[in-house]
Amino acid sequence: MVLSVLASYLALVLGIGLFGHRLFRGTGEDFFLASRTIGPLVLLLTVFGTNMTAFTILGASGEAYRRGVVVFALMGSSTAVLVPFLIYYLGIEAWKQGKRHGHVTQVQLVRHRYGSDALGALLFAVVVALMLPYLLIGVKGGGDALNALTGGPGVGLPAWTGSLLVCAVTYVYVSYGGMRSSAWVNALQTTVFVFFGVAAYVAVMSEQGGLAAAMDRLREEHRAMVAFGSDRFTVLQMGSFVILPLCTGAFPHLYSHWLSARSARSFRLAVVAYPVLIAAIWFPSVTLGAAGRLQFPPPLDGPILVKMIVANTGEILAGCLAAGVFAAIMSSLDSQILALGAMFTHDIVRHYGFQGTLREDRQVWFGRLFVLAFLALAFACSLVASQSIFALGTWALTGFAGLLPMFAATLFWPRATAFGAASSILTVVGLWVWFFWDSLSVEGAYSIGGTGLMPVAVIVPAATFSLVACSWLTPPPREYGIQ
Repeated sequence: MVLSVLASYLALVLGIGLFGHRLFRGTGEDFFLASRTIGPLVLLLTVFGTNMTAFTILGASGEAYRRGVVVFALMGSSTAVLVPFLIYYLGIEAWKQGKRHGHVTQVQLVRHRYGSDALGALLFAVVVALMLPYLLIGVKGGGDALNALTGGPGVGLPAWTGSLLVCAVTYVYVSYGGMRSSAWVNALQTTVFVFFGVAAYVAVMSEQGGLAAAMDRLREEHRAMVAFGSDRFTVLQMGSFVILPLCTGAFPHLYSHWLSARSARSFRLAVVAYPVLIAAIWFPSVTLGAAGRLQFPPPLDGPILVKMIVANTGEILAGCLAAGVFAAIMSSLDSQILALGAMFTHDIVRHYGFQGTLREDRQVWFGRLFVLAFLALAFACSLVASQSIFALGTWALTGFAGLLPMFAATLFWPRATAFGAASSILTVVGLWVWFFWDSLSVEGAYSIGGTGLMPVAVIVPAATFSLVACSWLTPPPREYGIQ
């Protein structure tokens, strides 16, 4: 029954995605940006859905299982504050510049602002490299979820089945309908996982005797975890997690959604309602993860959120909640691969291979081919990836957070130079590689020197310093401002 409900939901997603093709105008701008016609409500739902990956739905609940409800304070609360701020300042300004100059990708913005092909190529390579582990969150999350839904390791469907299913369904509606289908499906999927996330919380907590009773039992049975115990979060580590949501301002897929907006007024609803939706998703996810220790003592095999849902609800409701998990995964995956397709088409094929000119229908086909190739690569990597979803997400978000100073300067600081932007990017790359290599010799959660200080807390300030210092040490741009 669970699989039947899930299959019905996936069929509905495909139907909506394919329906979007009926309004397809046959142009590259329509495929990648829906001709910049997305209104306030759909923009809110698709921006929120794009940010709610398996990192939030499965990763945060798994981390809460291991370390307690304090996980909400790590990123949930700071995300509710920082993301609306970034949407208001970066999103609206990026939309204005994109509308004025016809930008489709971040690379086009940076290349146009600094007049540097080399800088554009560097940014493309770095963004694509960082997107691979970020895509793995969704692909791997889909596999883990389906395996848990069908019985768990050794019993249920192998993880690669779920990963392949997520990739296939997402590719079909994205390649057929582009941004319009992606936005419409994201609006549906955001509604689904918010609604069923709340339903999951109510259903499971009722079985546990209510939130207060569950937390009291958790405190009694695992007082060491409530007090942070041997695996406690240090102040430095918590401070590091608070700044991690800065990554949102550098996401290429979020940038694409910003550019798809009908007008600057379309951003208002997203700024106001985003914190409410964050609370509706993060609180149930983290709470259920922490309460999972009452029902499933360590060691844990499989996503705790899915196991709690299956164990405490009927098959039909479990199927609906499973659909909510898949909705969260696909609502991010589709935007990510579409943004990558746009970057490959406009920033590589069109820019270098066709000297800025490329037939509209060929733009669409090049985008589809790159999306297919990158999804295949992500699926292959998911078969051998051993890190947890939370760990994969943390490393990916760290790299994007480091790119934020460069993007902010591109939009708002006229004195920024191409050399300063390049040095900032290279600083991020160098430090990220160094810290990641160092982390391979450490078991468990990684921090710099075991202090609790996470790489993001060093990378962001270092990237900012490099940008400012190198910009002041090089001649200013010929004309101040983004022309």
